Amino acid sequence: MKRAFCALALPLMLLAADASAATFRCGSKLVSDGDRTSEVENKCGAPVNRSMVGYTETSNGNIGLQIEEWVYGPTNGMTYYLRFEGGRLSSVESKRQ
Repeated sequence: MKRAFCALALPLMLLAADASAATFRCGSKLVSDGDRTSEVENKCGAPVNRSMVGYTETSNGNIGLQIEEWVYGPTNGMTYYLRFEGGRLSSVESKRQ
């Protein structure tokens, strides 16, 4: 019984960790994977820096979605990097300063 529980628990924990990868808290508001740039700016305010990074590539080698990176912080020693693909939040990374 204990072995079966452990076998089920590990994959569920990995899925839960992956699901929260693109979530960012600004004050009392929360932005998540798939939110539009306008929604993020309304909730979090203007970023410290906004950079056009490039474009995604389609399977046939054509240019796809625009990639943009926004920077917030430092807040309590952390700087947050929000990546948008096609105007939608796709990932959030943080780095301690």
